[in-house]
Amino acid sequence: MSGMNSSVDRWSVYSAAQNLSAVLNNPNLGKQSNFFIRTWGDSFVEKTETEKSPYLPEIKYSHFEKYLLQYGKRIKRHKRLLQYKTADTTVDYTAKEEEIEKVDLKEIPELFLKPDFKLVDSGIFSTLFRNGEKCSKSSTSELIEDLSRYLDIVEMQIAKHVSQKSEAFFHTMTSHDTIMEKMKNTCKEVHKLRGKLQKVDQLLAKDPLYLIGLRRNCVNQISVFNKLKLMSTVLQTQPNIQLLLSSSDYVSALELIANTQKVLANELAGVTSLRYLPQQLKEMLKLIDKMLHTEFEKYAAADLHRPIENCKNSLETDHLVSLVSGLLRQNHTQFLEIYKQESITAAQTLLKQFMAEALADVEDDQEQCLRGSGEVTLCMDATHWMKALSAASEALKMLLQRISTVLDVIRETADSSVVTSSTDKINNSFVDRFLSLEEHKNIRRKLQELLVSICDYCNERLASIIGTHSDQRPLTSYQILQLSKTIETFTKFCEDISGKQSPALRAAFKIQAGNYINKFHLQRKNKLTILLDAERWKPAEIPLEFQTLVDKIALNSVIIELPSSPREENEKEFNTDNRVSNSLIVDNQHFVTIGTVLILLRIVCEYCVCAYELTLLAPVIGKNLAELLRMFNSRSCQLVLGAGALKTAGLKTITSTNLALTSRSLQLVLWMIPFIRTHFNEIMNEPLTYLNSVEKDIGHHIQQLESKVLSIMDTLLSDQLTEWDAKPPVPSKAFRNISRHIIKLHEAVSSVLPTYQVSYLYEVVHKNFKFALREQLVRLNIQNNGGPQHGLVTTEITFYLHTMSMLNILPAEMLDNKFMEDIWRR
Repeated sequence: MSGMNSSVDRWSVYSAAQNLSAVLNNPNLGKQSNFFIRTWGDSFVEKTETEKSPYLPEIKYSHFEKYLLQYGKRIKRHKRLLQYKTADTTVDYTAKEEEIEKVDLKEIPELFLKPDFKLVDSGIFSTLFRNGEKCSKSSTSELIEDLSRYLDIVEMQIAKHVSQKSEAFFHTMTSHDTIMEKMKNTCKEVHKLRGKLQKVDQLLAKDPLYLIGLRRNCVNQISVFNKLKLMSTVLQTQPNIQLLLSSSDYVSALELIANTQKVLANELAGVTSLRYLPQQLKEMLKLIDKMLHTEFEKYAAADLHRPIENCKNSLETDHLVSLVSGLLRQNHTQFLEIYKQESITAAQTLLKQFMAEALADVEDDQEQCLRGSGEVTLCMDATHWMKALSAASEALKMLLQRISTVLDVIRETADSSVVTSSTDKINNSFVDRFLSLEEHKNIRRKLQELLVSICDYCNERLASIIGTHSDQRPLTSYQILQLSKTIETFTKFCEDISGKQSPALRAAFKIQAGNYINKFHLQRKNKLTILLDAERWKPAEIPLEFQTLVDKIALNSVIIELPSSPREENEKEFNTDNRVSNSLIVDNQHFVTIGTVLILLRIVCEYCVCAYELTLLAPVIGKNLAELLRMFNSRSCQLVLGAGALKTAGLKTITSTNLALTSRSLQLVLWMIPFIRTHFNEIMNEPLTYLNSVEKDIGHHIQQLESKVLSIMDTLLSDQLTEWDAKPPVPSKAFRNISRHIIKLHEAVSSVLPTYQVSYLYEVVHKNFKFALREQLVRLNIQNNGGPQHGLVTTEITFYLHTMSMLNILPAEMLDNKFMEDIWRR
């Protein structure tokens, strides 16, 4: 045996891996036909794992310590004695084993040891007899000898294994009879036990099992009855669906179909008599879908194409709710696209109708034609065009209101059909709640997009009508204002119902109004240019209406309309019967100005009123106004400082009066700019920054005019002082000329400029005169030594100061002789 060490220990029954008697008498294995051909060893009997018994304690090494201590010494002594007794027999036995072991199984060809060795196989047979060659007597005899030798080797190995296991084999055979006797007793006990179990089964099991069977049979019969009842209900589905459809209760019909399909798929699955019903229900479902779409199209067409004068409420609200509920129950949202197309068609038809009616009112023989979108090849005047546009916008507003009402009904239906919680899905009382929160959100988004798209389309169509208006028939300011109100009303209405601003219509109005504004600006710019070129730069008489206009501007509020003047495109001439004055009174100041500035005041107010009426284009109007003021400033500079008025107006020269009058006129324009800025800031969301540079340019221009007046006086006085010499007579001719120039300057500017400005001019003139006189005294080498020349100079200065005091414009300290003493300083 492979588990035995042949050179050291002799085999005994305790060395066996299997108990032969237990193997032979195992009742679970039955009759074993391959018992004597199996190899003895660990694999002789199939291993089975025995579960650990819950009734046996766990045995540990500590349980055997006492036993090992007690019998350990005896076992060692017994083994030592056993070695002496078996020493002699071991030698002989070992010799025999060595002789047997010399015979090795390796000498046997592997062909005989293979599990599939069969001589019936032709391949094995031919291999055994040397590939089928013809055998001679000598080769046959050799083969027989080899086979005999192989047989002997196998027998020797078998004998070896039998000799090793003989003791255990005979021990097993001796215990076989005892085991058989025990088996007979066991069979008798089993027979008795089975008899008892049969009695127990008869008394305690059969009757209860019979009762259980009756109960199960009753339950099965009830189940069959319920199934039959359910089948009867299912068979009534089609008539009930037709009844519900006839009353337009589409949701209930769809719910009935859905519930029936669930019942057929779950509770009545496999029922042969109902195998065609699911397909029939699917066909009915398709039919209902088609009915819903057809009915909704009919409803949309009937509702949208009915006369506008009818009530604003939707047509047959209950029928609409039924249709929408059915479509939403089927999760069909294509009907919203159908309604959108129908709405667009209704808007097109409406525009065609109103434009056709407008064209019918026009008494024109020229052929008219309508385009597909309701646009008109414009052959009507602006009045009829505005009337048609206003009527079309009002009609579109009513149509949009009708569409919004229908969409509100759809939205309310969707809101009432949404499942708000998980309990609604299983609660039978909420049969009409079938939309999930995500589906409900998607439907509301599509409804909003639909309304926005329809409003955008209406805005685009009106914008197209506005855009096709011919420039050959321009609009007046009143018509532009009316157009602005119409567009603002319509866009505000669309924004209120859709929640989104549509830019198309306002963009078209900006183009149309922009053309008007450009024309408005160009006309007034050209008019102002013509007036400036023809201006004589003389003080103008001021009618009362311009004083009223200035007072209106001084209120620092939004200018809504021109005071006491009709709101027309063209300017009206002044009424000569009105009272006139020489100056405008502004903040207790008198402004003497030219006639062009008066017209400019009125033009500026026209710009302000236009900006108020056309708020959408207020930035453009403000920019144009700033450009107009800049043009007025630059052109007046060219005409006065640049002496352009000599050619355009035929003036002989530019006098100090012209310069002072120009400066005072610009001061009036400069006073007006803050009020203009306030007006535009009130009507716009952003400040008007264009006026800042204009204000700066005008202020610089005013300084240049003052400098020009002073430079003229400096030149005149310097020329006289250059020719002057300290000689009699006194006053000299030069100083008399100086006094005359001073008096003329006062006459030129005192009636135009305010007193403080005149005083400022004369202070500068006085200082410049002192400086020029000191330079002349230095050049003439006249000193303050009390000599004759000093006396002449003193007399000349006294004459000069007397002239200045007559004008009463300088303070007393500047007219004192002490103020003139610094001319003698070197």
